[in-house]
Amino acid sequence: MGVHSPRFLSCGDTAVTVEFGTEIDDGLNALCLAFDAALTEAAIPGVIETLPTYRSVLVQVDPLVIDMPAFEARVHDILAGLKLDGRAPRRWIIPVVYGGAFGIDLEDVAKSHGISTEEVIRRHSSRTYRVAMLGFLPGFCYLSGADPSIALPRRTSPRLKTPAGTVSIGGVQALFASVEAPSGWHLLGRTPVRNFMPDRDPVFLVGAGDEVVFRPIPERDWDALDAAAAAGEPVAELVTA
Repeated sequence: MGVHSPRFLSCGDTAVTVEFGTEIDDGLNALCLAFDAALTEAAIPGVIETLPTYRSVLVQVDPLVIDMPAFEARVHDILAGLKLDGRAPRRWIIPVVYGGAFGIDLEDVAKSHGISTEEVIRRHSSRTYRVAMLGFLPGFCYLSGADPSIALPRRTSPRLKTPAGTVSIGGVQALFASVEAPSGWHLLGRTPVRNFMPDRDPVFLVGAGDEVVFRPIPERDWDALDAAAAAGEPVAELVTA
């Protein structure tokens, strides 16, 4: 599927998905994020909100205002002049307590690969991840760039509840969670960082297109950092802007 021939998939009468591909791919995701920004800047009448994903952009529309043939033509015009953002992304250093009560699947992940828990932590925390999208729940960061050597399929029996701030892996993806939620992913650790706080400015700290590096911290640091985060402090360190 070429850049100039996206698929337009109707989602009822109030939304349309502009799909650029079917794979998890950083290049496709960069295209989606650039298109999302350009579409927002275009301020097309009838477009209410947009949501970029790994490979597509969901566009919420007002069916009484939007003219879909004209909208599709405008999309093609936007794509024809689209330029990917060449600026360095923001990079966040996210503190994580690994293992124990904070990462109850760490030992199982290590055993599955025949390595130590320390090696799992090293491999997981030595990567630079890219935030491909926010989804599922407010502030959930879906990350590309996971180490394939520690990848595991998702759990056959999802848990009904996992803590806010969970740092986990599932398949070829990694996740930095924001709120308590069900999950079938493997829980490696937990961060005190609140990526979603409705009463904070900004509401979302880490966004799509940003980079994330996880920094292991000892359990003794948790209480102080968690209290600071609950008070609205970022706790995460921004090292590139």
